[in-house]
Amino acid sequence: MRTSGSTGAPREVALGAAALRASATATGERLGAPGRWVLALPPTHVAGVQVIVRSILAGTRLAAAAPTSPFTPQGLADLLADALRGDDPVHLSLVPTQLHRAVRAADDGAPAALEALRRCGAVLLGGAATPPGLLTRALDAGVPVVRTYGMSETAGGCVYDGVALAGVRLRVAAAPGRPGRVEIAGPTLATGYVGDDGSGDGSPFVDDVDGRWFRTNDLGVLEDGRLRVLGRADDVVVTGGVNVAPAAVEAVVGELLGAEVCVVGVPDDEWGQAVVAVVADPHGNPTGAPTGVPEAQASDDELERVRAEVAARLGPPAAPRRIVRVPALPVRGPGKVDRRAVVDLARGVRR
Repeated sequence: MRTSGSTGAPREVALGAAALRASATATGERLGAPGRWVLALPPTHVAGVQVIVRSILAGTRLAAAAPTSPFTPQGLADLLADALRGDDPVHLSLVPTQLHRAVRAADDGAPAALEALRRCGAVLLGGAATPPGLLTRALDAGVPVVRTYGMSETAGGCVYDGVALAGVRLRVAAAPGRPGRVEIAGPTLATGYVGDDGSGDGSPFVDDVDGRWFRTNDLGVLEDGRLRVLGRADDVVVTGGVNVAPAAVEAVVGELLGAEVCVVGVPDDEWGQAVVAVVADPHGNPTGAPTGVPEAQASDDELERVRAEVAARLGPPAAPRRIVRVPALPVRGPGKVDRRAVVDLARGVRR
């Protein structure tokens, strides 16, 4: 299974049938009664493959979009319509970008997708951090969102709403209650990487007295057995000698502007890196087709309002120095934001 490579070079992950089965079985146990699965993600990525595996193990008929069909809210509504006619609970997996577009379509007078999602048994949401505002909006609309955390190396989502699936173990490489690198063990782990025997230094797959673990590149906190993911360790922006976590800034800016946001560091002569928020315009291209040209810089009033709020919540260094609006955030893989492409967009607009 090829990783999306959203922040680095893609790698091929070797996943055994036992790992896929363990993950799908644990998901079925967590969600309850076997349900009918709907495939709205590419079947070339682990989240899509796991939908297929879950459907096989549940013994129910899979509903799937054509692999080459672009995602649209109406297309999702049409796909769900047939599945929802039966008696089985309907489950599907989405990435936050897809849910955001369904919510935006409802706000623009086309609620079919959001209404269909509300009738589902579970909407697994993963692949990227979910903006708090989007989660609140979806839950308020009655969508049964389950936030998932995982990656190709763990056979997809293995932590649901902060709680590990059956058989999965979590630990954080830090003192209790302190943030550190998230590590995962259990039957859902991949065999390794294709062409890599794992013997070299720096392999994320490690064996110790507690078993075999996968060291993620994510920072998190474990509190009373519940995992809270803070963002990727390599996404930290160092501005003026201070470390800034983009995920925290994205949450605040997304809440203020009601839009998808990606925060990146852009080379800057004065600060080393300048914190820049790239915002998908709510009235941009509804299909989310990537664009290579930023539309506009935010107004001074909007920028100052956002800077003041971010500074109040997270400290002055975290306040974005620019806000760049684009029709849609560039994505790769199963809808993950392509952070490297976002940096290129951010560098394209300067005061």
